[in-house]
Amino acid sequence: MSLQNATEDVLPWVKAELNYLAPSSERPRTYSYDPPLGVPRTTVVNDPHEAIIIDIRRVAADLELDREGFGLIQHKSAVRNFYDDAEVERVYYAEAERLLKDLTGADRVHIFDHTVRRRVPGGEDRRASVPRQPVPRVHVDHTAKSGPQRVRDLLPDEANQLLRGRMQIINLWRPIRGPLRDAPLAVCDAQTVKPEQLVPTDLVYPNRIGETYSVTFDRGHRWFYVSEMAADEVLLLKCYESEVDGRARFAPHTAFTDPTTPANALPRESIELRALVFHTA
Repeated sequence: MSLQNATEDVLPWVKAELNYLAPSSERPRTYSYDPPLGVPRTTVVNDPHEAIIIDIRRVAADLELDREGFGLIQHKSAVRNFYDDAEVERVYYAEAERLLKDLTGADRVHIFDHTVRRRVPGGEDRRASVPRQPVPRVHVDHTAKSGPQRVRDLLPDEANQLLRGRMQIINLWRPIRGPLRDAPLAVCDAQTVKPEQLVPTDLVYPNRIGETYSVTFDRGHRWFYVSEMAADEVLLLKCYESEVDGRARFAPHTAFTDPTTPANALPRESIELRALVFHTA
């Protein structure tokens, strides 16, 4: 079965509310830290819409990162404690580099950060007193501008040469414990997203201003998720693609509240790792 035939008529699905960006004349902005007195932490206003989110388990083998913008793979990690940053950087980064080279045929992979999230009911993201929380807002981690800028920031001496070839930013997302039933991740088929629906949004850090995409609503968006993800499963998310030849460039995604989640489900724990993926040949 192809993804084009993967409809709610033939596959399991749930209906849930997704938070899009409300249209505004103001450029959206969010602070990653406590902003100056009197300045709101974010100017992003949610525009919630109900969406059908299809379980892709039965069609996962047909997904293509360059077509839909996401994929699902099996990968058993040797990491014993994903909360140990040193172990993650020593073990998981090397695993991810090998994995991405094998999957994409890339000449070079540069892992540049990771984020561990542990949902705390009622916790507010980016507060020092709570762990990083799932993001219940439709977004893409990078933009047409901020993707290349990450290369210039991280690899300044090589950036000009590296950016002459193809470059991707790929996010590897996995549960730390499974099966994951709480706050799963929904991913939008990149083929159904129009460029004008991707809205550049400033993410203000203490020492720089990053840029992500917020996303405005369209009834044509097709949403998917993986039910009860295991700890040895990884979602690959295309967060930037330099090629403009029709392949997927940006895959919007969001955490969502699954109405079928049992009341006693353990809060979500997950890790995401971001990588620069280069094809220099």
